[in-house]
Amino acid sequence: MSDAYFQEEALGKAYDSRLMKRLLKYLRPYKLHTISGATSLILVGALQVYLIVLVQRAIDDYVSVGDLSGLRSMTWLYLGAMLLHFGLEYFQMIITTRMGQEVQQDIRLQVFRKLQGMELKFFDKNPVGRLVTRVTSDVNVLNELFSSGVINIIGDLILLTGYVSLMFYYNWRLAIAVFLILPALGIATVIFRRKVREVYRQLRITVAQINAYLSERLSGMAIIKLFSQEDATFAGFEERNRTALDQNLKQVFYYAVFFPIVNLIGAISLAALIVYGGMQIEDGLLTFGELTAFILLVERFYRPIRDLSEKYNVLQASMASSERIFQLLDTESDQSGEASVVATTTPEKIVMGNSKAYPKVRGAITFENVTFAYNPPENVITDVSFKIEPGESIALVGATGSGKTTLVSLLFRFYEPQSGRILLDGRDIREMSVPELRSHLGLVMQDVQIFSGTIADNVRLGDKSIDDEKIRWALREVGFDRATQNGAGVNGDVEKTLDISKEIKERGATLSTGQKQLLSFARALAFDPRILALDEATSSIDTSTERLIQHALDKIMQGRTSLVVAHRLSTIEKADNILVMHHGRLCEQGTHSELLTAEGIYHKLYQMQYQHSTVESRA
Repeated sequence: MSDAYFQEEALGKAYDSRLMKRLLKYLRPYKLHTISGATSLILVGALQVYLIVLVQRAIDDYVSVGDLSGLRSMTWLYLGAMLLHFGLEYFQMIITTRMGQEVQQDIRLQVFRKLQGMELKFFDKNPVGRLVTRVTSDVNVLNELFSSGVINIIGDLILLTGYVSLMFYYNWRLAIAVFLILPALGIATVIFRRKVREVYRQLRITVAQINAYLSERLSGMAIIKLFSQEDATFAGFEERNRTALDQNLKQVFYYAVFFPIVNLIGAISLAALIVYGGMQIEDGLLTFGELTAFILLVERFYRPIRDLSEKYNVLQASMASSERIFQLLDTESDQSGEASVVATTTPEKIVMGNSKAYPKVRGAITFENVTFAYNPPENVITDVSFKIEPGESIALVGATGSGKTTLVSLLFRFYEPQSGRILLDGRDIREMSVPELRSHLGLVMQDVQIFSGTIADNVRLGDKSIDDEKIRWALREVGFDRATQNGAGVNGDVEKTLDISKEIKERGATLSTGQKQLLSFARALAFDPRILALDEATSSIDTSTERLIQHALDKIMQGRTSLVVAHRLSTIEKADNILVMHHGRLCEQGTHSELLTAEGIYHKLYQMQYQHSTVESRA
């Protein structure tokens, strides 16, 4: 796959006031935390400056005159200030870290709820690795911004202001002499920022590639093992991992060069300070205590500068991550009504969509001149019209790619048609919210998604209104209990042995293909839909399991509008009406016997399957 598929957009400005203003809105629910953290940080900065003043006073007022009693009092005062400094710094770190974690949780919930609200075509265009990066790495970067970035940047600026003010208070000539070397520091900082900026962007691209590669390979591990591709797969991961290592080492190199340069500049400043300060002492323009304070101030002056350089990287990363996160949050869904199930996009505490009971429908479905293309103008469905009466069972048949599954997807509003409309009981489904529409629909797909957890968890999917009794009923109706009892008959009494609390491994690894399909049947039944769609749900099931499903279908389709997509024509012979799709168009419709008599496309499909099954039975 091309690297462009995983390409991250170029980094914007290191500081974007628009993005920062939007990010700071996430602090609204934590105003007390913000005020407390900022206040304690200001006090910490003031104490650090005050401690230097205490050292200067101790030397000039007590040490130089041999006043041990006064020095003892000053020592206790210094110790008390240090303890207060420790307490305030501890409180500030706890409060800001907690705030960062809280904001991180809010943003991550908001992003995940947004992803759940996006239509399927969004996921067709975005690799899983990139989306995982949004929810994990990008949000983690913002946590660092809120917990140790914004407030600490303010603290460093306060410290710098305090240190510079104190230097000029003691001796402005000496202060200017120290600052003469600052242009060299500015040049080193500009070069450092430029180098780190590009390395960071490349690293973000590589991280997205690694996430996507891992997601695909771990999901397809069975295929990798089947074709003995472990070495090739490992080599692919090693290549991407090596790229990430090289980029990280390059970033470390720039930091390793920059910080010693800052220390070197600081050492030169200190040397100049001692020489020039000694001359000032001889001239009576400076005291030993003030020179000592100057030395401490210069030493500490470069600490917040180094911290600000690190915070620059955090700020730059945060701007890049926030831009990508906000781009995702601002992505509009093509489906009206989706907002009712998506978390609010405001930065207040995340509000979840509430479950709601919708009025029952009769189940009449009408397609009127529906045309759809995944990639216009290449139509997959062209001018399709048909009607399904309430409680009627309809089968969709046709060759692969004829548009059968697409019709089901349009009914569920996974995608929106380019023209035409779909009606439910005479009402355009686009006038309904997505949750309302899907509350009347049940779907069993060919590719079943099983989640790690218990059998009950996979049936109710978090809906607490579905109790254990209803779960057992749904499992019993589809024959799941019998399918797990080593060939028990259709009328076998095994209900009591079914343990719905049994753990299922990730992706249903402990279940057979047939059992997964039956579990998905039970899942659809438990939600008691008025309309049931079966998208080739029996295509991967063995003959004995298919008998269980057919036995269940005869009961569960009664009284429900049913739409069955099938390749096996033998499974839909009892359908009230059969729609034959060919190249995206509805070419024939009628009962099984009517279509065979017409000797059209359906007749040819049936003959081909009959001959194929006859050859297999003879073999």
